[in-house]
Amino acid sequence: MNAVLTPAQGGLAAVRAQLRARWRSLGQRERRLIAALALVVGVALVWLLFVQPAWTTLRTAPAEIDRLEAQLQQMRREAAESEQLRAAPRLNLAQASEALRASTERLGDVGKLQVIGDRATLTLANANGEQLRRWLAEARSGARARPVEANLTRGPQGHSGTLVVALPGSNP
Repeated sequence: MNAVLTPAQGGLAAVRAQLRARWRSLGQRERRLIAALALVVGVALVWLLFVQPAWTTLRTAPAEIDRLEAQLQQMRREAAESEQLRAAPRLNLAQASEALRASTERLGDVGKLQVIGDRATLTLANANGEQLRRWLAEARSGARARPVEANLTRGPQGHSGTLVVALPGSNP
């Protein structure tokens, strides 16, 4: 059976023949060294491509599962809070404004509130992060206000700038 070889196949066959001839010309000790080197390279490739990625996944999986579980719990808490806010009785504009004013009074001198129509603008001067977080939480739960614009800068003494919220019944 005669096979017709393409030039690429012919070149490959020639390279194989040269390699076989070179292998046969090597001594027994050299063949063992090359075989041992090939074995080491093979083991290294198997380790790098198959074992090490799986090992890393197994090692990092518990921490990743814990992180994702905590994230899921946070999302569930936020979903429950959202449901509570939806179920809460609707506030009129006057009630929402009063709730925002009460929350702003707790800020002290660092916050000034200005209510115009269905928008309220809080101007902050050096408020710390906890004060801002607390005010936003009270604005969301107590006044049912939604932030629509924020222009805040963080300086060495706290946050300064303005925060605009839409009061209930408004469209942001």
